Formats: sequence, structure tokens, C-alpha cells
Amino acid sequence: MRINSLAEYLAQVDTLNHHAHRYYVLDDPEISDAEYDQAYQALLQYETEFPESIVPNSPTQRVADQPLSHFESVAHALPMLSLGNVFSEDELMAFDARVQKGLSVHEQINYAAEPKLDGLAVSIRYEKGLLVQAATRGDGQKGENITANVKTMATVPLKLTAKQVPDVLEVRGEVVMLRKGFHEYNAWAEKNGEKVFANPRNAAAGSLRQLDPRKTAQRPLSFFAYSVGEVSTSFQLKKHSDVMSQLREFGFQINHLNQVVQGVSGCMAFYQKVGHLRAALDFDIDGVVYKVDDLSQQETLGFVTKAPRWATAHKFPAEEATTVIEAIDVQVGRTGSITPVARLKAVTVGGVSITNATLHNEDEIRRKDVRVGDTVFVRRAGDVIPEVVKVVLSKRPEDSETFEMPSQCPVCDSQLFKAEGEAVLRCLNGLNCDAQRKESIKHFSSRKGMDIDGLGDKLVEQLVDAGLIKTPADLYHLKEAQVSGLERMAQKSAQNLLNGIEQSKQNTLPRFIYSLGIREVGEATALTLANAFKGMEALIKADEAALVALPDVGEVVAARILHYFKQENNLQVIQALLDAGITWPEIEAPVESELTLSGKTVVLTGKLSQMTRSEAKNALQALGAKVTGSVSAKTDLLVAGENAGSKLAKAQDLGVEVVDEQWLVDQSKLLR
Repeated sequence: MRINSLAEYLAQVDTLNHHAHRYYVLDDPEISDAEYDQAYQALLQYETEFPESIVPNSPTQRVADQPLSHFESVAHALPMLSLGNVFSEDELMAFDARVQKGLSVHEQINYAAEPKLDGLAVSIRYEKGLLVQAATRGDGQKGENITANVKTMATVPLKLTAKQVPDVLEVRGEVVMLRKGFHEYNAWAEKNGEKVFANPRNAAAGSLRQLDPRKTAQRPLSFFAYSVGEVSTSFQLKKHSDVMSQLREFGFQINHLNQVVQGVSGCMAFYQKVGHLRAALDFDIDGVVYKVDDLSQQETLGFVTKAPRWATAHKFPAEEATTVIEAIDVQVGRTGSITPVARLKAVTVGGVSITNATLHNEDEIRRKDVRVGDTVFVRRAGDVIPEVVKVVLSKRPEDSETFEMPSQCPVCDSQLFKAEGEAVLRCLNGLNCDAQRKESIKHFSSRKGMDIDGLGDKLVEQLVDAGLIKTPADLYHLKEAQVSGLERMAQKSAQNLLNGIEQSKQNTLPRFIYSLGIREVGEATALTLANAFKGMEALIKADEAALVALPDVGEVVAARILHYFKQENNLQVIQALLDAGITWPEIEAPVESELTLSGKTVVLTGKLSQMTRSEAKNALQALGAKVTGSVSAKTDLLVAGENAGSKLAKAQDLGVEVVDEQWLVDQSKLLR
């Protein structure tokens, strides 16, 4: 591919920008990565030969060659004001009453409601459709010129994608780092000795304020537009919601949860809906925002000193709080990983009482310098796992001591080991370590594993402590008299457990593989291995080439599998399990006509009542589907259970076919 003229060059610039928009903003690419790369290289070659022809909106101009010495100050044409806050329905009603009074009306107001993204506010200025300047909010009157950094973000158009555009358009929005990108970046940073960020907001802010735009370009940042600032008179729209629709047409990413609601009841319904979806979202939010939708009404209401009268933020309960670390313990995981855990003075975070928080690993403790007695900020990361964010050094006790990780396993006293390139200490004593023994047997008997009815975590611990089981295979040799003699166990409950163990012998190969607890081998990979090798003998003998050739199995996972099957004690446990009578149906290639979802991309969401989530996923895969976690234009089908949230809304917006759980149950019956 070669560009032979200026006209071809300009057309190629527009084409590549179009495809970048399809890929990064719409998540609906029209060409492969290889095709894009080939076209990009042709563009680069032309610009090398004819540098005088380079246009500002060329995709090659996103990353500047040289770092800045400092950020220049930029004055905002219109102030970037902050928002007032409400924290309850009563306060929201008071805000609504002030709006109605300011408009001299006694009727329900239409509000544009949207999630309040927890990132960094940015203003981006376009002239004649071309990006000319970007700035941080700063103090609201002046910010920092971050134009070079914002240009690196693929979700920010360098040129507005419309035939008619305003002479001047200032777009305001939030720069965030999506949770998936945040975790991937931190994993990369930890591996390469770079700074690890405490949360996505800090990651976004730190990435955007790099003096070297080439570093910003390496960070997975996204821009969501939420309003406009200075605009030319040609930009005449009547509603804020219309402005958002226009910005979408210009090429900006607009949050898919945005909607227009009516009155306080509509606002509260939106607040509760978004709050319910919060944990499942791929971006951090700290509340929702309500804006009077009618722009003429906004103008009538005007501003107070630092905030508009026509908008407010409805904040969620705090997700961070301060408390004191009373002790630091270490836990031993199923694979021997040593995890330090902070024991906290009880504190409520996001409506939940927190007494423990993960400290991740030794490197993380040293980076944050966490000590017993420290006052710390605690955050519920992802609304699920509490973690220590940072230490309040001004409150540190004078006699505090640096915490040292143990050199020996706290359970079996064996020497701990840290592999090259890993941050985690491990006990390599395997099933000879009581902690790993307990966790391995819990994993083996879990619902996703062999699903042994009646065998809970406490009972596993009792069985191990009593010396009745040392490996999962020992479960199949337990006697009623042994079990009934345990605390809170009688003859009937002991017999129920033995019945559950016996029933688990009739199982499936994917469950058996998963239950072994091979590092990095989850449900999906276990299913892939089972379908590929059809039995344990072939899987045990598989070489690296055969494993890496499978979907879901890369070099790292292949190495874990090979290492597991090289351990003689693991092979002995597997043989003992098979000798105990564990069997599974022979895996046969399905009849092509039965694969009603062959080649289809399917997303599963919501609460299921007739099957577990793993059963539903297995059923979809048995029907030939590729099951993914997020809805996009590539999605062919959404299976929606009860209380389906943002994925259902997005699927409906994109016109994706939606079916319920009963449909999946009926389809699964056809395979039997």
C-alpha cells in the first residue's frame, strides 16, 4: 500500500480517524488490527517523504516527540465551576424546590441525569473543528495546558466528525482510567518496577500530568464528555440532552447510562438504579449528577459564586474512611501465596463495617510503609475487597516499627520463596502445609469444583485438624463413625455428608480439572482443556506446543499446567481420586445442527434462578457460543436474568437480541 498524492493522503487521514473512532469509542471495528497498522505505516511513510503536508488531525500527531519542561497556565474562557452536593432525598427535594422557585413554576422539572465519574475534569477546545487546546480544571479560572497529553487519547477526536461544526466549541468532560485498564496497568507497572497506583482516579490524574506525552500514551485513559463551555453562536440547541447527542455525533464518548428524568421521583429512581449497578461498572463513580435539561431554564437560574443553581451532585455514601491498624497478620492461600492482612479497628465504609483489609504483598507494604498502630485511609476497592490506601504519617506513633514479612511459613515453618519477576512470597510445601491443604480441599469440593453437598469450610478445617484427611482423595475413604465424632456432627449429618461425597463421584471432566486447583486454570480454561484432550491421560501427557495452541491458554498458563503435572505427589492424588471411583461421561463432539449459537458472541447478566452462573456459561458454550463479559456492537445475544442492569440497557441501545433464562433452559434441554 502506497499513498501517491496529497488527495490520497488526506483521504487516508480521514479513513484512519474513522476506524480509530469505531474501535475506541464505539467498540465496533470495521477492519482488523493488521489492516489498520498497514494503512498507518503507509501514512507515516508519506509524511516522512512530504513533512510539509502533515495535517494536525493526522493520527501520527497524537504523540509528541519531546517531553515538556513544565505545564503552562491556561485561562478558561468560561469558568469551570464545581457542583453543589446533596446527600439525601430531603436535600434533593430542597434543591428541586429552589429550582422551581427560581423558575416561578409549580411543576415537575426535567433533569438530565448522569453518573458522576470519579476522574479528572478536562476542557478541550476546538476551532474550525480541529483540536487546538486542552486544559485541566485547575482552580476553575485557570488550569494547566495538557494539550499534548490529551491528544494521545484515542477517545478524543483530533477533528470533529461532522460536516458542519461550530467555529468554536469547548467540550468538557472527565478523564478516567477504566477498572480493567487500571488493573492491567498496575500489573505491568509492578512487574517493571514502575509506580503502582492506589486507585483509578489517582492513575488517571497521574497519567494526565506526565510531562512526557509518550508516557501518557502508554496509559489506558478514556474521555467521557459531559457538557460544553464556550461555543460560537452557530451552536444553537435547546436542551442539555440534545447537546450530548450532538457531541456523540461529533465523535465523543458519552456515558451510556445518561437519561432524562422527571422530578424528584425520577432523580431518586436514577440514583438507586445507578447505585445498584455501581459495582458492575467498569469505571469508578462517587454519585450522580442532575442538570436542568432545558438550557433556557439554566440561563434563567444562573450561578452562585462557585456553582450553577441548575445542577447538583447526589453523592453516594463515602467509600473511604480512616481507622487504625491494630495488627498485621499473614495468610497462606491455596497455592502457597503469602498475603499480609491488616486487622483494623472497625470502621464503616460505603455502608459496610470493615475490620480487615488486604495489604497485597511485601512490596506493597514497603511502598506504603504500613505499620501496626498507623492511622490509615481504607477503601473498598471495586466495592468488594477492602484495601489500605495510604498512611496518615502525622498520626504515626513515635514507637512504631517497620513491619517485616516472615521468612518462614506461619503454618508449617517451611522456608518461603519469591520467584523472579513476582512480588508474592510463597510456601512451596504444598499439601504438606495445613493451610494449603485446607484451601486446596475447599477448592476441590466447591460448587464450581466437585460440588460436594454438605462439606463447608468449617467442616474441612475440622477434618484436617483431626488428621482425617490430608488430600482430596481422602474424602472418599471417610467413615460415618469418624465424621459423627466431630464437633456439631451427629449420625444423620455425617451420613448426609458421606452421601454428598458419594454423589460427587459422578461428575464432569471440566469440573474435575478445575477442582485440582492448577494455578491460572479457571472454569473456562478447564472446559477448553477437557474439550481438547477428552481425558486426564492425554492432558497429563500434553506438551507445551499442544497447550499453547488452545484458546485461553498462553505461555504462562501452559507453564503452570506443565509444572503441576510434573509433581509426582499431584499425579498420585489424581490417581487416588480416579481409583476412588470418580468418573465422567465421555466427551463427544456435538452434532453441528445442535449448536444453535455456533459462532455467536453471547453475554450473560442478571440473577439466575434455575441454574448457577457457571452452569449457564457451560450451557452457552455447549451450544457453540463464545461467552464474553461486556456488551458491544459485536454482541449477538444477551441472556438476561432478574435485575439485569447496565448490560441490558446497553444491549437495548445497540439493538442486541435479548432472551431470558427460560430460553436458555429450553435450548439446553435440546442437547440432552
